[in-house]
Amino acid sequence: MSKIIAILNQKGGSGKTTLATNLARCLQLGGDRVLLIDSDPQGSARDWHAASEGAYLSVVGLDRATLDKDIQAIKGQHDWLIIDGAPQIENIAVAAIKCADVVLIPVQPSPYDIWSCADLVEIIQTRQQVTNGQPKAAFVVSRLIKNTQVGREIREILEEYALPVFQSCTTQRVAYVTSASQGQSVLDAEPKGEAAQEIQQIAAELQELCHG
Repeated sequence: MSKIIAILNQKGGSGKTTLATNLARCLQLGGDRVLLIDSDPQGSARDWHAASEGAYLSVVGLDRATLDKDIQAIKGQHDWLIIDGAPQIENIAVAAIKCADVVLIPVQPSPYDIWSCADLVEIIQTRQQVTNGQPKAAFVVSRLIKNTQVGREIREILEEYALPVFQSCTTQRVAYVTSASQGQSVLDAEPKGEAAQEIQQIAAELQELCHG
């Protein structure tokens, strides 16, 4: 059965596209049929796709409030549909939440990013209350800078929102930037690198959440 994963955060620059592209590619390399859906009108995932002339993943743009309905027509053709969410466009985010099996919320370790999650968490939890706890949702720490105070404390702070926090995370690495500029994932650019291991660990936690 196909799974729809929405990667959402209404704050720009949270690492949504980085997580979406790399996670989608990781699942594809594991042998699954994966479609990346760009719901951001700015088209960052589509730009990433164009940089490699479509050499890796299939990417489609569905940047409209009917996303939850439109996605049903293509759902059965893939094992995973990964939605790269739009910042600050609430109707698209709500549509993504409606159709998602899992919502991942990437959050950078800064007070501003942590505070900005409040509205999104409220929308998700309101949805969960009327749909028997669906979609599942979890935070993923993004662009962690090691050996900083907020980096050490962020999981504890995020847990106050009453959503689980993945143990795995992405850290601040040049590999994410350089691979994206070529339309690649870190698993293509440096398959044995530490960034690739981070994405593989996140993918493993996602699969566990889906099947748990």
